[in-house]
Amino acid sequence: MSKNEKTNPLLVKACNMLLNYAKATGSMVCVHDAGGQVVPEIYEMSFSSRNMCLECARRQGKPVPEELTEPFPSPCDVMHLSAIRESYRYGGSYTYRCPLGFMFWTSPIYVQSSFTGALLGSGFRDDTYNAAHHPGGEPVTEPEFLDKLNSFPSARPEKIKALAELLLICAESLSSGNEHYYETIRRRAQQQTRLAAAVRELEQKYPQGVSFPGYPMDKERQLLSALRRGDQEAGKSILTDILAALLFSNPGEYSYIQFRAIELVVLLSRTGAGGIAAGYEKNQLETNNSNIKCIEEAKSIEELTDVLNVMVEQMAEQIFSFQGVRHAAALRRVERHLQENFHRKISLKEAADISGLSAPYFSTIFKEEMGENFSSYLNQLRVEKASRLLWETDLSLSEIAGSCGFEDQSWFSKIFKNYTGLSPGRYRAQNGGIKEISDSNFSNDCRDNIKK
Repeated sequence: MSKNEKTNPLLVKACNMLLNYAKATGSMVCVHDAGGQVVPEIYEMSFSSRNMCLECARRQGKPVPEELTEPFPSPCDVMHLSAIRESYRYGGSYTYRCPLGFMFWTSPIYVQSSFTGALLGSGFRDDTYNAAHHPGGEPVTEPEFLDKLNSFPSARPEKIKALAELLLICAESLSSGNEHYYETIRRRAQQQTRLAAAVRELEQKYPQGVSFPGYPMDKERQLLSALRRGDQEAGKSILTDILAALLFSNPGEYSYIQFRAIELVVLLSRTGAGGIAAGYEKNQLETNNSNIKCIEEAKSIEELTDVLNVMVEQMAEQIFSFQGVRHAAALRRVERHLQENFHRKISLKEAADISGLSAPYFSTIFKEEMGENFSSYLNQLRVEKASRLLWETDLSLSEIAGSCGFEDQSWFSKIFKNYTGLSPGRYRAQNGGIKEISDSNFSNDCRDNIKK
Protein backbone atom coordinates (compact mmCIF):
# COMPACT_ATOMS: atom_id res chain seq x y z
CA MET A 1 0.00 0.00 0.00
CA SER A 2 1.51 3.31 -1.07
CA LYS A 3 1.52 6.36 1.15
CA ASN A 4 -0.89 8.11 -1.20
CA GLU A 5 -3.56 5.46 -0.80
CA LYS A 6 -6.12 6.04 1.90
CA THR A 7 -6.53 3.16 4.29
CA ASN A 8 -9.99 1.65 4.58
CA PRO A 9 -11.56 3.19 7.74
CA LEU A 10 -12.56 -0.28 8.90
CA LEU A 11 -8.94 -1.41 8.77
CA VAL A 12 -7.89 1.69 10.71
CA LYS A 13 -10.43 0.70 13.32
CA ALA A 14 -8.97 -2.80 13.25
CA CYS A 15 -5.52 -1.35 13.88
CA ASN A 16 -6.72 0.53 16.95
CA MET A 17 -8.44 -2.60 18.26
CA LEU A 18 -5.34 -4.72 17.76
CA LEU A 19 -3.13 -2.28 19.61
CA ASN A 20 -5.22 -2.96 22.70
CA TYR A 21 -5.16 -6.68 21.88
CA ALA A 22 -1.35 -6.54 21.72
CA LYS A 23 -1.09 -4.71 25.04
CA ALA A 24 -3.40 -7.16 26.79
CA THR A 25 -1.84 -10.34 25.41
CA GLY A 26 1.81 -9.45 24.81
CA SER A 27 1.40 -10.43 21.16
CA MET A 28 2.74 -8.87 18.00
CA VAL A 29 -0.03 -7.87 15.62
CA CYS A 30 -0.65 -6.50 12.16
CA VAL A 31 -3.52 -5.96 9.75
CA HIS A 32 -3.62 -7.00 6.07
CA ASP A 33 -5.90 -5.47 3.47
CA ALA A 34 -7.96 -7.44 0.92
CA GLY A 35 -4.93 -7.65 -1.38
CA GLY A 36 -2.77 -9.17 1.34
CA GLN A 37 -0.68 -6.04 1.89
CA VAL A 38 0.20 -4.94 5.40
CA VAL A 39 -1.62 -1.83 6.66
CA PRO A 40 1.20 0.52 7.76
CA GLU A 41 -0.62 2.34 10.58
CA ILE A 42 -0.28 -0.52 13.03
CA TYR A 43 2.72 -2.23 11.49
CA GLU A 44 5.10 0.61 12.26
CA MET A 45 3.80 0.89 15.83
CA SER A 46 3.72 -2.68 17.04
CA PHE A 47 5.15 -5.18 14.61
CA SER A 48 8.16 -4.07 12.62
CA SER A 49 10.63 -3.64 15.47
CA ARG A 50 10.19 -7.28 16.56
CA ASN A 51 9.31 -8.90 13.24
CA MET A 52 11.35 -12.07 12.83
CA CYS A 53 10.22 -12.33 9.21
CA LEU A 54 12.27 -9.21 8.44
CA GLU A 55 15.19 -10.61 10.43
CA CYS A 56 14.86 -13.80 8.41
CA ALA A 57 14.96 -11.79 5.17
CA ARG A 58 18.03 -9.79 6.28
CA ARG A 59 19.81 -12.96 7.35
CA GLN A 60 19.37 -14.40 3.86
CA GLY A 61 20.51 -11.20 2.19
CA LYS A 62 17.06 -10.14 0.99
CA PRO A 63 16.45 -6.40 0.49
CA VAL A 64 14.18 -4.91 3.15
CA PRO A 65 12.78 -1.38 2.68
CA GLU A 66 13.50 1.14 5.42
CA GLU A 67 9.95 2.46 5.13
CA LEU A 68 6.99 0.22 4.68
CA THR A 69 5.55 1.61 1.42
CA GLU A 70 5.19 -1.74 -0.33
CA PRO A 71 4.86 -5.33 0.94
CA PHE A 72 8.21 -6.31 2.37
CA PRO A 73 9.95 -8.89 0.13
CA SER A 74 10.33 -11.43 2.88
CA PRO A 75 10.60 -15.14 2.08
CA CYS A 76 7.76 -15.54 4.58
CA ASP A 77 5.29 -13.64 2.39
CA VAL A 78 3.98 -16.75 0.67
CA MET A 79 3.44 -18.50 3.99
CA HIS A 80 1.42 -15.63 5.47
CA LEU A 81 -0.66 -14.96 2.37
CA SER A 82 -1.44 -18.65 2.04
CA ALA A 83 -2.58 -18.73 5.67
CA ILE A 84 -4.79 -15.68 5.13
CA ARG A 85 -6.38 -17.34 2.12
CA GLU A 86 -7.09 -20.44 4.19
CA SER A 87 -8.65 -18.37 6.96
CA TYR A 88 -11.15 -16.63 4.72
CA ARG A 89 -11.76 -19.84 2.77
CA TYR A 90 -12.82 -21.61 5.95
CA GLY A 91 -14.31 -18.56 7.68
CA GLY A 92 -12.41 -18.89 10.92
CA SER A 93 -9.12 -18.68 12.75
CA TYR A 94 -6.10 -20.29 11.10
CA THR A 95 -3.04 -21.15 13.18
CA TYR A 96 0.34 -22.05 11.69
CA ARG A 97 4.04 -22.26 12.52
CA CYS A 98 7.08 -21.08 10.60
CA PRO A 99 10.26 -23.19 10.23
CA LEU A 100 11.89 -21.18 13.04
CA GLY A 101 9.18 -22.35 15.44
CA PHE A 102 7.22 -19.08 15.61
CA MET A 103 3.46 -19.40 15.96
CA PHE A 104 1.11 -17.23 13.91
CA TRP A 105 -2.67 -16.97 13.86
CA THR A 106 -4.92 -15.05 11.50
CA SER A 107 -8.66 -14.32 11.14
CA PRO A 108 -10.59 -12.79 8.19
CA ILE A 109 -12.77 -9.66 8.14
CA TYR A 110 -15.88 -9.52 5.95
CA VAL A 111 -18.16 -6.65 4.92
CA GLN A 112 -21.40 -7.55 3.16
CA SER A 113 -20.08 -11.09 2.67
CA SER A 114 -16.94 -9.81 0.89
CA PHE A 115 -13.41 -10.40 2.17
CA THR A 116 -12.04 -7.04 3.34
CA GLY A 117 -8.85 -7.87 5.23
CA ALA A 118 -7.28 -10.04 7.88
CA LEU A 119 -5.87 -9.75 11.40
CA LEU A 120 -2.57 -11.42 12.18
CA GLY A 121 -0.99 -12.21 15.52
CA SER A 122 2.38 -13.66 16.60
CA GLY A 123 5.15 -13.11 19.14
CA PHE A 124 5.56 -16.57 20.69
CA ARG A 125 7.62 -19.63 19.94
CA ASP A 126 6.22 -23.12 20.12
CA ASP A 127 7.94 -24.63 23.15
CA THR A 128 7.44 -28.14 21.74
CA TYR A 129 9.32 -27.31 18.53
CA ASN A 130 13.07 -27.49 17.91
CA ALA A 131 13.91 -24.39 15.85
CA ALA A 132 17.41 -25.49 14.93
CA HIS A 133 17.13 -24.67 11.24
CA HIS A 134 16.00 -21.67 9.23
CA PRO A 135 13.66 -22.02 6.19
CA GLY A 136 16.54 -22.98 3.91
CA GLY A 137 17.36 -25.97 6.07
CA GLU A 138 20.79 -24.76 7.22
CA PRO A 139 21.68 -24.60 10.92
CA VAL A 140 21.20 -21.26 12.67
CA THR A 141 24.68 -20.30 13.90
CA GLU A 142 24.85 -16.48 14.03
CA PRO A 143 25.04 -15.49 17.72
CA GLU A 144 23.18 -12.21 17.17
CA PHE A 145 20.36 -13.95 15.32
CA LEU A 146 20.18 -16.73 17.91
CA ASP A 147 20.03 -14.20 20.75
CA LYS A 148 17.15 -12.40 19.07
CA LEU A 149 15.41 -15.68 18.39
CA ASN A 150 15.73 -16.83 21.99
CA SER A 151 14.53 -13.49 23.33
CA PHE A 152 10.96 -14.34 22.39
CA PRO A 153 8.80 -16.09 24.98
CA SER A 154 7.55 -19.59 24.37
CA ALA A 155 3.93 -20.68 24.74
CA ARG A 156 2.01 -23.91 25.02
CA PRO A 157 -0.48 -24.84 22.25
CA GLU A 158 -3.38 -24.12 24.63
CA LYS A 159 -2.31 -20.48 24.97
CA ILE A 160 -1.87 -20.07 21.21
CA LYS A 161 -5.35 -21.51 20.67
CA ALA A 162 -6.85 -19.06 23.17
CA LEU A 163 -5.06 -16.12 21.53
CA ALA A 164 -6.31 -17.24 18.12
CA GLU A 165 -9.90 -17.54 19.34
CA LEU A 166 -9.72 -14.08 20.93
CA LEU A 167 -8.42 -12.63 17.64
CA LEU A 168 -11.34 -14.29 15.81
CA ILE A 169 -13.75 -12.56 18.20
CA CYS A 170 -12.13 -9.25 17.26
CA ALA A 171 -12.48 -10.04 13.55
CA GLU A 172 -16.13 -11.01 13.90
CA SER A 173 -16.91 -7.81 15.80
CA LEU A 174 -15.39 -5.77 12.97
CA SER A 175 -17.28 -7.61 10.22
CA SER A 176 -20.70 -6.43 9.16
CA GLY A 177 -23.52 -7.08 6.71
CA ASN A 178 -24.25 -10.70 7.62
CA GLU A 179 -24.18 -11.83 11.22
CA HIS A 180 -24.06 -15.51 10.20
CA TYR A 181 -21.50 -15.29 7.41
CA TYR A 182 -18.66 -16.80 9.43
CA GLU A 183 -20.90 -19.68 10.39
CA THR A 184 -21.93 -20.18 6.75
CA ILE A 185 -18.34 -20.21 5.51
CA ARG A 186 -17.25 -22.67 8.18
CA ARG A 187 -20.25 -24.90 7.55
CA ARG A 188 -19.66 -25.00 3.80
CA ALA A 189 -15.96 -25.73 4.24
CA GLN A 190 -16.75 -28.70 6.47
CA GLN A 191 -19.32 -29.97 3.97
CA GLN A 192 -16.86 -29.77 1.08
CA THR A 193 -14.18 -31.56 3.09
CA ARG A 194 -16.57 -34.45 3.76
CA LEU A 195 -17.77 -34.49 0.15
CA ALA A 196 -14.23 -34.52 -1.24
CA ALA A 197 -13.34 -37.43 1.04
CA ALA A 198 -16.41 -39.38 -0.14
CA VAL A 199 -15.50 -38.78 -3.80
CA ARG A 200 -11.93 -39.94 -3.14
CA GLU A 201 -13.27 -43.16 -1.64
CA LEU A 202 -15.28 -43.82 -4.79
CA GLU A 203 -12.24 -43.06 -6.95
CA GLN A 204 -10.25 -45.64 -5.02
CA LYS A 205 -13.06 -48.19 -5.10
CA TYR A 206 -13.87 -47.68 -8.78
CA PRO A 207 -10.65 -46.74 -10.61
CA GLN A 208 -10.71 -46.06 -14.34
CA GLY A 209 -11.94 -49.13 -16.16
CA VAL A 210 -14.01 -50.48 -13.27
CA SER A 211 -17.76 -50.19 -13.78
CA PHE A 212 -19.61 -47.91 -11.33
CA PRO A 213 -22.99 -49.32 -10.20
CA GLY A 214 -24.74 -45.98 -10.71
CA TYR A 215 -26.97 -43.82 -8.58
CA PRO A 216 -27.29 -45.23 -5.00
CA MET A 217 -31.08 -45.75 -4.95
CA ASP A 218 -31.08 -47.31 -1.50
CA LYS A 219 -29.51 -44.17 -0.07
CA GLU A 220 -32.69 -42.17 -0.62
CA ARG A 221 -34.74 -44.52 1.54
CA GLN A 222 -31.98 -44.52 4.16
CA LEU A 223 -32.01 -40.72 4.09
CA LEU A 224 -35.76 -40.61 4.63
CA SER A 225 -35.45 -43.10 7.46
CA ALA A 226 -32.83 -40.92 9.13
CA LEU A 227 -35.05 -37.86 8.76
CA ARG A 228 -38.04 -39.66 10.23
CA ARG A 229 -36.18 -40.50 13.37
CA GLY A 230 -34.75 -36.98 13.63
CA ASP A 231 -31.14 -38.06 13.06
CA GLN A 232 -29.64 -35.00 11.37
CA GLU A 233 -26.05 -36.23 11.40
CA ALA A 234 -26.93 -39.57 9.79
CA GLY A 235 -29.07 -37.73 7.26
CA LYS A 236 -26.26 -35.39 6.28
CA SER A 237 -23.82 -38.28 6.03
CA ILE A 238 -26.15 -40.16 3.66
CA LEU A 239 -26.71 -36.98 1.66
CA THR A 240 -22.94 -36.67 1.25
CA ASP A 241 -22.82 -40.21 -0.16
CA ILE A 242 -25.58 -39.36 -2.66
CA LEU A 243 -23.85 -36.18 -3.82
CA ALA A 244 -20.49 -37.94 -4.04
CA ALA A 245 -22.02 -40.59 -6.31
CA LEU A 246 -23.51 -37.89 -8.54
CA LEU A 247 -20.23 -35.98 -8.75
CA PHE A 248 -18.23 -39.13 -9.40
CA SER A 249 -20.50 -40.47 -12.15
CA ASN A 250 -21.28 -37.08 -13.73
CA PRO A 251 -18.06 -35.03 -13.61
CA GLY A 252 -18.47 -31.53 -14.95
CA GLU A 253 -22.24 -31.87 -15.47
CA TYR A 254 -23.38 -29.33 -12.91
CA SER A 255 -26.80 -28.66 -14.42
CA TYR A 256 -27.64 -32.37 -14.36
CA ILE A 257 -26.56 -32.66 -10.72
CA GLN A 258 -28.63 -29.56 -10.00
CA PHE A 259 -31.67 -31.23 -11.57
CA ARG A 260 -31.19 -34.39 -9.54
CA ALA A 261 -30.92 -32.27 -6.39
CA ILE A 262 -34.31 -30.70 -7.18
CA GLU A 263 -35.72 -34.16 -7.79
CA LEU A 264 -34.40 -35.26 -4.41
CA VAL A 265 -36.05 -32.32 -2.65
CA VAL A 266 -39.40 -33.11 -4.27
CA LEU A 267 -39.11 -36.82 -3.47
CA LEU A 268 -38.29 -36.26 0.19
CA SER A 269 -40.95 -33.61 0.72
CA ARG A 270 -43.67 -35.75 -0.88
CA THR A 271 -42.65 -38.90 0.92
CA GLY A 272 -42.39 -37.12 4.25
CA ALA A 273 -45.64 -35.19 3.93
CA GLY A 274 -47.58 -37.83 5.78
CA GLY A 275 -45.30 -37.51 8.78
CA ILE A 276 -45.61 -33.77 9.26
CA ALA A 277 -47.68 -32.69 12.19
CA ALA A 278 -51.07 -31.10 11.61
CA GLY A 279 -50.83 -27.42 10.75
CA TYR A 280 -47.35 -27.69 9.22
CA GLU A 281 -48.44 -28.52 5.66
CA LYS A 282 -48.47 -24.90 4.45
CA ASN A 283 -45.17 -24.13 6.13
CA GLN A 284 -43.60 -27.25 4.61
CA LEU A 285 -44.81 -26.28 1.12
CA GLU A 286 -43.28 -22.83 1.48
CA THR A 287 -40.01 -24.33 2.75
CA ASN A 288 -39.97 -26.81 -0.11
CA ASN A 289 -40.48 -24.07 -2.71
CA SER A 290 -37.75 -22.00 -1.07
CA ASN A 291 -35.31 -24.94 -1.18
CA ILE A 292 -36.00 -25.55 -4.87
CA LYS A 293 -35.49 -21.87 -5.67
CA CYS A 294 -32.18 -21.85 -3.77
CA ILE A 295 -31.00 -24.91 -5.71
CA GLU A 296 -31.98 -23.30 -9.01
CA GLU A 297 -30.03 -20.16 -8.07
CA ALA A 298 -26.97 -22.03 -6.73
CA LYS A 299 -23.91 -21.38 -8.89
CA SER A 300 -21.62 -24.09 -7.55
CA ILE A 301 -21.53 -27.49 -5.91
CA GLU A 302 -20.55 -25.71 -2.70
CA GLU A 303 -23.75 -23.63 -2.64
CA LEU A 304 -25.94 -26.54 -3.75
CA THR A 305 -24.49 -28.83 -1.07
CA ASP A 306 -25.18 -26.24 1.60
CA VAL A 307 -28.82 -25.84 0.52
CA LEU A 308 -29.36 -29.60 0.70
CA ASN A 309 -27.69 -29.89 4.10
CA VAL A 310 -29.84 -27.11 5.51
CA MET A 311 -32.88 -28.84 4.00
CA VAL A 312 -31.97 -32.08 5.76
CA GLU A 313 -31.78 -30.24 9.09
CA GLN A 314 -35.16 -28.61 8.49
CA MET A 315 -36.89 -31.81 7.45
CA ALA A 316 -35.41 -33.76 10.34
CA GLU A 317 -37.13 -31.30 12.64
CA GLN A 318 -40.47 -31.19 10.81
CA ILE A 319 -40.96 -34.71 9.44
CA PHE A 320 -42.09 -37.21 12.02
CA SER A 321 -39.29 -38.20 14.35
CA PHE A 322 -38.89 -41.58 15.97
CA GLN A 323 -37.56 -39.84 19.06
CA GLY A 324 -40.01 -40.12 21.91
CA VAL A 325 -42.64 -42.16 20.02
CA ARG A 326 -44.07 -45.48 21.08
CA HIS A 327 -42.30 -48.63 19.93
CA ALA A 328 -39.53 -46.72 18.17
CA ALA A 329 -37.13 -49.68 18.14
CA ALA A 330 -39.83 -51.98 16.76
CA LEU A 331 -40.63 -49.64 13.91
CA ARG A 332 -36.95 -49.27 13.07
CA ARG A 333 -36.65 -53.07 12.83
CA VAL A 334 -39.62 -53.24 10.50
CA GLU A 335 -38.37 -50.43 8.28
CA ARG A 336 -34.97 -52.11 7.98
CA HIS A 337 -36.68 -55.43 7.16
CA LEU A 338 -38.76 -53.81 4.41
CA GLN A 339 -35.68 -52.12 2.98
CA GLU A 340 -33.90 -55.45 2.72
CA ASN A 341 -36.84 -57.58 1.53
CA PHE A 342 -39.07 -55.32 -0.58
CA HIS A 343 -38.38 -57.52 -3.63
CA ARG A 344 -40.53 -60.36 -2.26
CA LYS A 345 -44.01 -60.68 -0.83
CA ILE A 346 -44.24 -59.37 2.73
CA SER A 347 -47.45 -59.74 4.73
CA LEU A 348 -48.69 -57.53 7.54
CA LYS A 349 -48.35 -60.51 9.89
CA GLU A 350 -44.68 -60.98 8.92
CA ALA A 351 -43.96 -57.34 9.64
CA ALA A 352 -45.88 -57.52 12.93
CA ASP A 353 -43.85 -60.58 13.96
CA ILE A 354 -40.65 -58.63 13.24
CA SER A 355 -41.92 -55.81 15.44
CA GLY A 356 -42.94 -58.15 18.28
CA LEU A 357 -46.48 -56.74 18.31
CA SER A 358 -49.81 -58.27 17.43
CA ALA A 359 -50.91 -57.67 13.83
CA PRO A 360 -53.93 -55.42 14.68
CA TYR A 361 -51.94 -53.35 17.17
CA PHE A 362 -48.94 -53.09 14.83
CA SER A 363 -51.21 -51.91 12.01
CA THR A 364 -52.64 -49.16 14.22
CA ILE A 365 -49.25 -48.03 15.54
CA PHE A 366 -47.66 -48.11 12.08
CA LYS A 367 -50.32 -45.85 10.56
CA GLU A 368 -50.24 -43.44 13.52
CA GLU A 369 -46.49 -43.06 13.53
CA MET A 370 -45.66 -43.38 9.81
CA GLY A 371 -48.56 -41.33 8.51
CA GLU A 372 -49.77 -44.08 6.13
CA ASN A 373 -50.85 -47.69 6.35
CA PHE A 374 -48.48 -50.61 5.95
CA SER A 375 -49.44 -51.60 2.39
CA SER A 376 -49.22 -48.00 1.15
CA TYR A 377 -45.79 -47.57 2.69
CA LEU A 378 -44.53 -50.81 1.12
CA ASN A 379 -45.96 -49.95 -2.29
CA GLN A 380 -44.35 -46.53 -2.19
CA LEU A 381 -40.99 -48.07 -1.36
CA ARG A 382 -41.33 -50.45 -4.31
CA VAL A 383 -42.35 -47.65 -6.67
CA GLU A 384 -39.26 -45.66 -5.67
CA LYS A 385 -37.04 -48.65 -6.35
CA ALA A 386 -38.76 -49.28 -9.67
CA SER A 387 -38.50 -45.65 -10.79
CA ARG A 388 -34.73 -45.79 -10.37
CA LEU A 389 -34.48 -49.02 -12.35
CA LEU A 390 -36.55 -47.44 -15.12
CA TRP A 391 -34.15 -44.48 -15.08
CA GLU A 392 -30.86 -46.28 -14.69
CA THR A 393 -31.30 -49.64 -16.48
CA ASP A 394 -32.62 -51.25 -19.67
CA LEU A 395 -34.48 -54.00 -17.80
CA SER A 396 -37.89 -54.90 -19.19
CA LEU A 397 -41.03 -53.85 -17.31
CA SER A 398 -41.70 -57.43 -16.31
CA GLU A 399 -38.16 -57.82 -14.96
CA ILE A 400 -38.47 -54.60 -12.96
CA ALA A 401 -41.88 -55.67 -11.63
CA GLY A 402 -40.44 -58.96 -10.41
CA SER A 403 -37.32 -57.45 -8.88
CA CYS A 404 -39.36 -54.89 -6.93
CA GLY A 405 -41.87 -57.31 -5.40
CA PHE A 406 -44.92 -56.72 -7.62
CA GLU A 407 -47.09 -59.76 -8.38
CA ASP A 408 -47.09 -59.14 -12.14
CA GLN A 409 -46.51 -56.42 -14.71
CA SER A 410 -50.17 -55.40 -14.77
CA TRP A 411 -50.27 -54.81 -11.01
CA PHE A 412 -46.94 -53.02 -11.22
CA SER A 413 -48.26 -50.64 -13.87
CA LYS A 414 -51.41 -49.89 -11.88
CA ILE A 415 -49.60 -49.16 -8.61
CA PHE A 416 -46.84 -47.20 -10.33
CA LYS A 417 -49.34 -44.94 -12.08
CA ASN A 418 -51.27 -44.39 -8.83
CA TYR A 419 -48.15 -42.99 -7.18
CA THR A 420 -46.48 -41.15 -10.06
CA GLY A 421 -49.35 -40.27 -12.40
CA LEU A 422 -47.52 -42.01 -15.26
CA SER A 423 -47.34 -45.56 -16.53
CA PRO A 424 -43.91 -47.18 -16.18
CA GLY A 425 -43.40 -47.08 -19.94
CA ARG A 426 -44.29 -43.39 -20.21
CA TYR A 427 -42.14 -42.58 -17.16
CA ARG A 428 -39.14 -44.23 -18.81
CA ALA A 429 -39.78 -42.53 -22.16
CA GLN A 430 -40.29 -39.13 -20.58
CA ASN A 431 -37.30 -39.34 -18.25
CA GLY A 432 -35.02 -40.78 -20.91
CA GLY A 433 -34.53 -37.26 -22.27
CA ILE A 434 -34.51 -35.39 -18.97
CA LYS A 435 -30.77 -35.02 -18.88
CA GLU A 436 -30.68 -33.22 -22.22
CA ILE A 437 -33.83 -31.19 -21.52
CA SER A 438 -32.69 -30.13 -18.07
CA ASP A 439 -29.31 -29.04 -19.40
CA SER A 440 -30.99 -26.62 -21.78
CA ASN A 441 -33.00 -25.08 -18.96
CA PHE A 442 -29.94 -23.76 -17.17
CA SER A 443 -27.87 -20.79 -18.25
CA ASN A 444 -24.33 -20.84 -19.52
CA ASP A 445 -23.39 -18.85 -16.42
CA CYS A 446 -24.31 -21.90 -14.38
CA ARG A 447 -22.04 -24.09 -16.50
CA ASP A 448 -19.21 -21.59 -16.15
CA ASN A 449 -19.47 -21.85 -12.39
CA ILE A 450 -19.15 -25.61 -12.19
CA LYS A 451 -17.07 -26.65 -9.22
CA LYS A 452 -16.02 -30.25 -9.46
